[in-house]
Amino acid sequence: MLPSFFKKLGPIGLDEIQNKIKCNPVNLSENDKFSDFVSIDKVNEKSLSFLYDGVKLLKKKLPSASSVICTEKVACTLDSEQKIIKVKNVQETVAKISHIFYRDLNNTEVDELDKPVVGKNFHVGKNVEIENGAIIGNNVKIGHNTVIKHSCIIGDNSEIGSNTTISHSILGEDIYVGSNTSIGQRGFGFYLNDRNNINIFHTGRVILKPKVSIGSGCTIDRGSFSDTIIGENTYLDNLCHIAHNVVIGNNCAFAAMTGIAGSTQVGNNVLTGGQAGIAGHITIGNNVQIAAKSGVFKNLDAGVSVMGNPAINMYSYLKNYKKYYGKR
Repeated sequence: MLPSFFKKLGPIGLDEIQNKIKCNPVNLSENDKFSDFVSIDKVNEKSLSFLYDGVKLLKKKLPSASSVICTEKVACTLDSEQKIIKVKNVQETVAKISHIFYRDLNNTEVDELDKPVVGKNFHVGKNVEIENGAIIGNNVKIGHNTVIKHSCIIGDNSEIGSNTTISHSILGEDIYVGSNTSIGQRGFGFYLNDRNNINIFHTGRVILKPKVSIGSGCTIDRGSFSDTIIGENTYLDNLCHIAHNVVIGNNCAFAAMTGIAGSTQVGNNVLTGGQAGIAGHITIGNNVQIAAKSGVFKNLDAGVSVMGNPAINMYSYLKNYKKYYGKR
């Protein structure tokens, strides 16, 4: 059974949503209720989802009882019988609605969870806090002043450094996490408002597959509506940042100060040099190599090597460099 990191508040009625936002329901009645609020790829019967303008629809047909938040422009592309909540600004609506469906557990609810379960040969430093609901495997080492928040799972033979905080996360076996690292905190997802920004409630988790190594001073955000996932045997150097909803494959290696923006998909065996930056909502294929200080802003096919800002084919970059600056 997977751990629960949040309090689910549904089912939520259409009337509650109308009290929170300005909207125009289509094919819905005042008695309609929604079990949960999910991304479009997780939509199910009685759930409420959303579609941003310009985002491609799934090939599969949406469940007949599901409902979608979208603009008038997107609504015109959907089935005439689809249940729709039309709004002017989808991102603003998503930020507001997310807090109707979910909230964090309060202190009383955390206290009511089962006491932490700790395996054999557990070594713990000074001033370590492990909250209720956490499960720690065998042969795990945790350094000084580290906090393991409620319901987290840490697999066998893992080592967690000092001054590190882990929340909303499931770590596999043989994981290494350096000191001064943050895993599972809220990502950089919000509606930008001139007077009062509205944070999206992040219901995702961080999943670290077996043999992942995370350096010191790294930050890995949990997902907003899906999980942030790092594949088996992938290594992060010190001072790397992995944003919300990023999915990374197996056997990758990212040098210091690499940053990957939200919702990007990274394949297997991908390598980056130091201070590489990868934009959000793009796809990086398998066996890609990205040189140090490169800025990647578009999809990269499998097997390519790129360099520069914006990143282009490495050999083209070097040829142009020699042309303009001469041999060094």
